[in-house]
Amino acid sequence: MPLIHVEDDAHFKKILADNADGVVIIDFTASWCGPCKMISPVFEELAEQHPNVPFLKVDVDECTEAAGDVNAMPTFRVIKNGKKVKEFSGANADELKAMVQAHVA
Repeated sequence: MPLIHVEDDAHFKKILADNADGVVIIDFTASWCGPCKMISPVFEELAEQHPNVPFLKVDVDECTEAAGDVNAMPTFRVIKNGKKVKEFSGANADELKAMVQAHVA
């Protein structure tokens, strides 16, 4: 499954609903965010390494409802079986890789 650029809040909800019994990895980002641009290639590489897991890029300015509780960018979140199980903010590649490894079998 390729990296998915979420178009709007309805698209975000549909993807989560379609994957309610699995794992979804989310990158809350913004076009104006420098650190987001720096870590983006790492997120894309992880998406390529795990083709059966949806990796979502969510622009906080386009998906305001989905990003409602996000206070800093980038923020990475793991949703497992419909529930948030892990989240962290910051462009830390090692932490991102560890988070994905811990939640994607």
